[in-house]
Amino acid sequence: MKQYVLTAYDFTDANALKRRMDVRPHHLDKVKELKENGNYIAGGAILNDEGHMIGSVMMVQFENDEQMETWQNNDPYVTGKVWETIDVKPFKQAVV
Repeated sequence: MKQYVLTAYDFTDANALKRRMDVRPHHLDKVKELKENGNYIAGGAILNDEGHMIGSVMMVQFENDEQMETWQNNDPYVTGKVWETIDVKPFKQAVV
């Protein structure tokens, strides 16, 4: 499987945090599906100095780029306008 690391930053408008919190349960449900299917490696929220969520980092794995892009484009944080920018890079998990 190909592995990827995604670094995503949220929109910064006045309603950005509310949108994130409203969509979060749906995003987490999809992450649970990723885990059950063997596509989830690790992930979590990026916090600002006040401890508020302002983005996410996720490490995922898929058979090919198309599967990764399909998942990414359908994630609730994308469809719900939570993530404004997403940087995707190839990744290789260290086996320790």
